[in-house]
Amino acid sequence: MSQEFQLKKKGKSRLIWALVALLVIVVIGIYFYTQKQQQGVTFGTTLKVHFEPAMAGEERIIQFVNEKIAPDYGLKLEAVGLQDPVQADRAVADGQYAGTIYQHQWWLKQVIDANGFALTPTVEVFQWGFGVYSDKHKKISDLPKKAVVVVPIDGANQGQALWLLQREGLITLKEGVEPRTAKLRDIKDNPNNWEFRELDLLTLPRTLDSVDAAIGYVLQFDAGKISRDKGILFPPPPRTFASRLVIGTPYLNDPNIKKLIQAFSDPRLKEYLQTTKDPLVAGVLTPVSEE
Repeated sequence: MSQEFQLKKKGKSRLIWALVALLVIVVIGIYFYTQKQQQGVTFGTTLKVHFEPAMAGEERIIQFVNEKIAPDYGLKLEAVGLQDPVQADRAVADGQYAGTIYQHQWWLKQVIDANGFALTPTVEVFQWGFGVYSDKHKKISDLPKKAVVVVPIDGANQGQALWLLQREGLITLKEGVEPRTAKLRDIKDNPNNWEFRELDLLTLPRTLDSVDAAIGYVLQFDAGKISRDKGILFPPPPRTFASRLVIGTPYLNDPNIKKLIQAFSDPRLKEYLQTTKDPLVAGVLTPVSEE
């Protein structure tokens, strides 16, 4: 009886180890297959560049680069709008798209931390107009004590909003807090006792008539049909929040990817952002600041 039990136990143990070995082999196989697929990607002279569909100005930028700049580098660009930004980043990491321009490096960091994508932020492309809007007050100094102020709920953009307020001397953050990562809990001094609320970026414009002020991107307020004269403060955004041309890390040395980076570095793009009258771009997407 004891011998039979030992035989069964040994047989069960061998089965477990066989399954573990099989799992290891599968994982290693998937890894090397993925590496081989990435290494096997080569880009032609027609490159797909992603933009966020809700941000039409980004598409206009890609179109401008395609028409006025890319031909000088032997490239043709195709603007691709994909609603799910995480899937767009996945497509860039997999080599389906050459790059994307919808995000700053701190948003990208959140995506990489959550998904493990191999992505690299390269050249700065533009900055999003970002400021304070109010339906009730004409100047930031008009905001009363205990005013209700809405900020973005996501970490990267909430940091930008709080940094804006600190630079204007309206709040003070705790010592040692990196402003770009600041959260509401990191506010040390709030001399006007403002009540801060968090909302999704796309929701901000719809709440403007029920709060004292909201902080967010011009493009979202434009999309919400909020007149720009409702904007009461538009300081230059910090350069660290500039949009980046994001490239899949395995493809950085691809000859046509290098040309793509050069095309988006071309000074004609900055001139376009400074002079365009296109309402989808002017005041919404601005040249990269020096701050």
